[in-house]
Amino acid sequence: MNNNFKDFSWVGSQENFVDKVKIQYLNHIIVGRYGGNSNAGQYKNEDGCLVWFNEKEDWEFVIALDAHNTAESAERVLGLFENEKAQIKHLLSMETTQKTFKMLEEKILSMFQSREFLSTCRNIKGETACLIVVRKDKYIWWFSVGDCVLFLFHPELSALGQYQINQRQFYEWIGQVNTFEQEVPCYSVGIKELRQGENRLFLTTDGLIECPNEPYSKPKNIYNSFVNSKDEESIKTMFQNIRENNVRDSTTIISWKVNIIKEVTIPSNQ
Repeated sequence: MNNNFKDFSWVGSQENFVDKVKIQYLNHIIVGRYGGNSNAGQYKNEDGCLVWFNEKEDWEFVIALDAHNTAESAERVLGLFENEKAQIKHLLSMETTQKTFKMLEEKILSMFQSREFLSTCRNIKGETACLIVVRKDKYIWWFSVGDCVLFLFHPELSALGQYQINQRQFYEWIGQVNTFEQEVPCYSVGIKELRQGENRLFLTTDGLIECPNEPYSKPKNIYNSFVNSKDEESIKTMFQNIRENNVRDSTTIISWKVNIIKEVTIPSNQ
C-alpha cells in the first residue's frame, strides 16, 4: 500500500491500457483500469477517474467518468474539479456530515452550471457520464449523471438482494450534449447509511456490465467475486474474464472497504 499517496486523477487519453490491465493501490483504495481488446476493435480509452481522501478527517471523494466520441469531456470535468479542489476539500472537512453533503451538492451544481464551464462544453467533441461518490463517517453520498454504477456490498444487504445503489440513467451526459444546458438539468443524487462491520464500495464504468456473454451483468456476480477471493485478486479475475469474453469497451473500477463500528439503523422489533 502507498501511504504517501496524495491525490490521483487520470484520463484514458493519457494512457489507454488497451490490451493491458493496471491495478494499483492508492493507500486503501484500489483503482483498476483495462482499456478493452484491440481484437474486438478497441484502439482508445475515454474513461477517467479521480481519487482524493483524508484518513484523519475520515472521508473519500471519488469520480468515475465514461466519455464517448473523444475523451475531451472527461478531461474538462477533471480539470473543473482540480480547479475547485481547495474549496471542495474545505467542505469535506466540515464537522457536520449533513452540512457537507448539502453544501457539496450546491457547489457541484454551481460548477456544472457556471457560464464558463457551459461555454467550454459547447466547444468540445463528445460527452461523458459522471459519477461522484463521497464517503464521510458512516454515510455515502452520490451525484450521478448518466450510466456509471455504484455498488455497496455488505452481507446484510446481500441477504435482501440489494447491491446497486444508483440507477443507471441513459441519455444523460456532460459535454457537447449537456444535461446542464437544459431548462431543468437531469441528474440523480442520494445518501445512504452504511451497515455495521465491513462495507465494500465499488464504482465501475459500463464495460464491466455490458461485456459480451454478460459475466457481470448481475450485481450478485460482482459481489461473489469478493466472497471468493480478496481485493486485488478479485478485480484481476474480473478483468481476466471480460478480456476472455473479448470485451471492446474500456472498464475503470474504483473500490475500497469501510469498517463501521458505530450503531446503525435496525428495525424496532429486532
